[in-house]
Amino acid sequence: MTVSPGSFKLHFTEKAKAPLFSHSIDIFQLNLGNRCNLACRHCHVSAGPGGKNIMPPAILNKCLEILKKIKIGTIDITGGSPEMHPQFKGFIQECAPLNRRLIVRSNLAILTEPGFRDFPEFYAKHKVEIVSSLPSFDEQKTDRQRGFGVFQKIIQSMKTLNQIGYGMPNSSLQLHLVHNPTGAYLPASQKSLQNEYAQLLKNKYNILFNNLFCITNMPIGRYLDYLKQSDNYEEYMESLVCAFNPSALDNIMCKNTISIGWDGTLYDCDFNQMLHLPIDHGAPDNIMNFDYEKLKKRQIVVDNHCFGCTAGAGSSCQGEVAG
Repeated sequence: MTVSPGSFKLHFTEKAKAPLFSHSIDIFQLNLGNRCNLACRHCHVSAGPGGKNIMPPAILNKCLEILKKIKIGTIDITGGSPEMHPQFKGFIQECAPLNRRLIVRSNLAILTEPGFRDFPEFYAKHKVEIVSSLPSFDEQKTDRQRGFGVFQKIIQSMKTLNQIGYGMPNSSLQLHLVHNPTGAYLPASQKSLQNEYAQLLKNKYNILFNNLFCITNMPIGRYLDYLKQSDNYEEYMESLVCAFNPSALDNIMCKNTISIGWDGTLYDCDFNQMLHLPIDHGAPDNIMNFDYEKLKKRQIVVDNHCFGCTAGAGSSCQGEVAG
């Protein structure tokens, strides 16, 4: 099977009889760049230690100006490794008093490295919600995807975070994990996987966390390279298309999220950002021209990878979107 350009648009039109539109901006997601201490095989950002795309101070300041002016409920910070951005701590200190849901997507391994070991206490002080990828509770599978020794670094960081209250019962400090498959297949049930992760991590490492989010691997970036090199691309795309679930369309992340690229370009989601598909259809496509009213009900740019967010129980940065 070959998934032709524009086929998602045709598929959606046939199912929903209309284009796809956002309904709000509840999540303001910033991608601070592609510099990272890791170079994970599944990374759709293609981040790594040599990443040179770093969000300039002027873009960060504009984002802060908008957040102070407009009460968007969630500030979601990602990368690369956001901790490696030179203005990262200052930005967190400015955002914390806004009393929004403040999320940082950390790989956790970086918290074991020199120069970054004070971040757990820093995050706790500013009530930062931490989300981290842990593809598998099997050490070998995680290291195969994220790099040798990364699993144990994540375990070490999670223990440190638990010690200061993250993921613990009756604590406001939230620690979430993200599961994405280590091969060319869709994720299993989020609920059942969360139970497995919770039981194994507690029994084997005495570690607790709050929630597990399942995210479908998108056929872009390094994961797309893997699919093609392993001769799995067409089969994987066929599995996404066949698993299309119309009920997932109501809650996919582009409906309530705005994604800001390192250079200030605006996107409907982080995946569109990696494919250089900026916001279109008359809405502004740069943070310097931010227009809340035009952006909150914009027509969404779609393409083949959108099958990933609408397959099975659906997929977003918050995990499954359909029951």
